[in-house]
Amino acid sequence: MAAVPPPSAPGGPEPPPQPPLQYSLLLQHLVGEQRRPRAWDPAALGGIPSPPKSEEQKMVERAMESCAFKAALACVGGFVLGGAFGVFTAGIDTNVGFDPKDPYRTPTAKEVLKDMGQRGISYAKNFAIVGAMFSCTECVVESYRGKSDWKNSVISGCITGGAIGFRAGLKAGVIGCGGFAAFSAAIDYYLR
Repeated sequence: MAAVPPPSAPGGPEPPPQPPLQYSLLLQHLVGEQRRPRAWDPAALGGIPSPPKSEEQKMVERAMESCAFKAALACVGGFVLGGAFGVFTAGIDTNVGFDPKDPYRTPTAKEVLKDMGQRGISYAKNFAIVGAMFSCTECVVESYRGKSDWKNSVISGCITGGAIGFRAGLKAGVIGCGGFAAFSAAIDYYLR
């Protein structure tokens, strides 16, 4: 720190102005008016530079973000998951291949595999329909609201559950709406 000269006598010459302290200069260059803005370049930070996207890449991205693609993907995923779930539940069910007319007869492997296949296809179709309905309604709700948050999945869960339950009546539709909305909210909370 520089030594401060004693104050001058009244009417005497003024002392020369003191230069600012060194940290003041540093602050002016870091946050003050002399700061130079820098362009943000990920390549300068060690990132991998990427070329600009071509029109084909942009077209593929738009197609993959469309509601139709999301619904088709959910439909296929639901079909595969439902089929696996149906075959699994049929595999652990003790009544697969059971003939009520002859309860003491042991079912053959062909009968058991046939029942497992039928249950797998049944579950696969149901899961595919539910997955496509949910994904499509969620995409439409998200497009309508213009936001991507938990409310979209709750609203689309209510619509999907209500539509599925409404086939059995109004009360079942309301219960389906509430149940599927709660399930969607729990899954969304867990995944985010």
